[in-house]
Amino acid sequence: MEKKSPHILNASSNLLGFCLIIITSLKIAKVGNVTYIDEITGVASLCLSVSCVLSFLAIRTTNSVLEDKYEKIADYLFLLALLCISATVILVSLNFMK
Repeated sequence: MEKKSPHILNASSNLLGFCLIIITSLKIAKVGNVTYIDEITGVASLCLSVSCVLSFLAIRTTNSVLEDKYEKIADYLFLLALLCISATVILVSLNFMK
């Protein structure tokens, strides 16, 4: 089975940058206090950060049991972050439709 850790690390780090841009733009626009978008994006950022660390550890470790464990947790955190980002996109879209 092909290892997913390098792909998770690459995608997580890119999406983390995307989340940080969202949080920064909300703070600059001063709309962070009236929406849940920045909280959801903050959860996504945290999940992506931990996913990056765990996927990096999975790549660097020589213990195959730890490697599989790190990769599996990173994969689930990545999925949770994707769900959070999807919720953010939906909320932003609905907010712009008003």
